[in-house]
Amino acid sequence: MALLPFRTKSRSAARRGGDHLASFLTGHSVEVMPRTAEKVEDFRALFAPETRIYIAHIDGTPIEDMVATARRLANDGFTVMPHFPARIIKDEATLADWIARYQGEAGVHQGLILAGGVTEPHGDFHSSMQLLETGLFDKAGFDRLHVAGHPEGNRDIDADGSERSVMEAARWKQAFTERTDAKMAMATQFAFEAQPIIDWTDRLRENGVTLPVHVGLAGPAKLQTLIKFAIACGVGPSLRVLQKRAMDVTKLVLPYTPDEVALELAQHKAANPGSLIEAAHIFPLGGIKQSAEWVQGVMADAPAQASL
Repeated sequence: MALLPFRTKSRSAARRGGDHLASFLTGHSVEVMPRTAEKVEDFRALFAPETRIYIAHIDGTPIEDMVATARRLANDGFTVMPHFPARIIKDEATLADWIARYQGEAGVHQGLILAGGVTEPHGDFHSSMQLLETGLFDKAGFDRLHVAGHPEGNRDIDADGSERSVMEAARWKQAFTERTDAKMAMATQFAFEAQPIIDWTDRLRENGVTLPVHVGLAGPAKLQTLIKFAIACGVGPSLRVLQKRAMDVTKLVLPYTPDEVALELAQHKAANPGSLIEAAHIFPLGGIKQSAEWVQGVMADAPAQASL
């Protein structure tokens, strides 16, 4: 398998994958921010009705902008899942206020609960588990709660490069599923190799964790853009794949697409029905339209794939 997939390999990858890739992308989710969403004239022209759209809450983004984006997407017929980053939520009253605003103004009943990207907490919370323990999401009737997953570890949590604390947190979240009526799943950081993700889901199961996994995929983007985001987001060992590829100046300007990693995951899922891998979650690092067009292209190829 090639170290890094580029657009020139997209068609051949799709042909080799039969219907598996299209099947894997059916029911995918995508992530936006208020400032990137503002640039999209009509989301309905890009994504299927009821597509789950996460809204990333970056430190400094006013809650009013988050709620306005949620309201727009909900009015357009999408399933909205805003981020609730623990470290930027001052206290329980603030959390309750956010939940009330999302529900009252946008009808939100789902959320991605995570620690958040800031180092120092702004208030009482420092982990997603503390947010869940407030009971406010259950009280508000949230029917789906997603939590973060880290296939390549997280040095903010395990500074020694292990996954000891990350796996302990995963076991806690598994136990929490027994105390909530909401459906739960893990949404992962994006990575550029499939096998480490597959191996990580195997280790989750070995540790008694059976939460469905929604695997993060980096959407089509220039290699330079990917490297910038990968470093900023703390992507682990698979970052070396990008760095090695960047040494080849003939590939430096070619656009990346996630065909290869997505195809390998799709084939694994098809061959292993009991796999924890449930769906794809797309980070549109090169633009929302570009990611939507990539998905549309895969889906458009699907009927032809079946006859090849």
